[in-house]
Amino acid sequence: MPKTADLVVIGAGVVGAAAAWFATLAGLRVVVVDRGAIAGGTSGAGEGNVLVSDKEPGPELELARYSRQVWGEDLGPYGEWWEFERKGGLVVASTPAALGALRTLAERQRAHGVVVREVSGAELHALEPRLTREAAGGALYPQDAQVQPMLAAAHLLRLARGRGAVVRTGTEVVGFLRRTGSMVISGGGDAGVPVTGVRTPHGTVSAPAVLNAAGTWAGAVAALTGVELPVLPRRGFVLVTEPLPPATVRHKVYAADYVDAVASSDAELQASPVVEGTGGGTVLIGSTRERVGFDRRPSPAAVRALARGAIGLFPMLASVRAMRVYAGFRPYCPDHLPVIGPDPRAPGLWHACGHEGAGIGLAAGTGKLIAQALTGEATDLDLRPFAPERFEEGGADEPRGE
Repeated sequence: MPKTADLVVIGAGVVGAAAAWFATLAGLRVVVVDRGAIAGGTSGAGEGNVLVSDKEPGPELELARYSRQVWGEDLGPYGEWWEFERKGGLVVASTPAALGALRTLAERQRAHGVVVREVSGAELHALEPRLTREAAGGALYPQDAQVQPMLAAAHLLRLARGRGAVVRTGTEVVGFLRRTGSMVISGGGDAGVPVTGVRTPHGTVSAPAVLNAAGTWAGAVAALTGVELPVLPRRGFVLVTEPLPPATVRHKVYAADYVDAVASSDAELQASPVVEGTGGGTVLIGSTRERVGFDRRPSPAAVRALARGAIGLFPMLASVRAMRVYAGFRPYCPDHLPVIGPDPRAPGLWHACGHEGAGIGLAAGTGKLIAQALTGEATDLDLRPFAPERFEEGGADEPRGE
């Protein structure tokens, strides 16, 4: 374990990995620590969405558009490593009323730079021949894309190591180094005292900046410094089918009510179908949301909802076998916005967390913005909407859109 660094990143998921890569590109000496394995948390249990289609106009949509650009341009040369697919998203409305709501959302998104095209019911089947014939119409979002998140985290960290970063898995942060006057102490939760590094069972690392990219555990990490960060786990399941012929499902296809499910703060089980194929032929079926803490127990109700929703979009899936189902936890914030930037309540502590189910897509942009801010550059986006102290100012209850 190095004794010193310019930046310690807590978390080896895709957000922490992206931040580490862009920080090393900016010339910083980086140490990444994670109590588990690379992509061992939320990054290893997601579908790999890189979406603009499911975002209402506002700060999150701006971050999504920016991050999609970073994935395609800054990280474009490495896209094959993490199976970056520009497959596009197809949002399906089952009724004329749902189609009208989708049309209104698309018009608002288009005004903010999103590329979207309305699709008639007849054209839906040219785009997705196996889609239900009951759909009223939809919208095509060609900017939507897909990555394999575990590969993305692993390769971004490999790139960072190639520029000198040190990655230590199985290394939990158990406390922080703090500075009182001219003395560095191994302190506890004392808000307002500058953070100057981390303590682990394998030694300490001194650094002027520590980035909390711990996903669903980000709140617990922040609490070690005495600051409150309301990042909570929100469980979701993914159903995986047996391999099917290529192009059985050509796009990321989801029902129009998925946007409402993403924006909801309801603690009870919610399900809205999301169906997509993979390079290996399996079909991934999401998505459910519920706040049950870190309970990983299988939920028959959630699995039934996934299967029922998928068959509603693609009736032929009724005869397809499911191979497995797995669960993950989205790092959820009350206002559905991530936390990105320095924390004035504990100088030296930075955050890149709380992205909920959009973390894979937003990771690239988040990592680049963090690196810009750490090195004193003007950030490409205004980070104030994502400020960690906003929860103390009452902003956590405000809507995330316009």
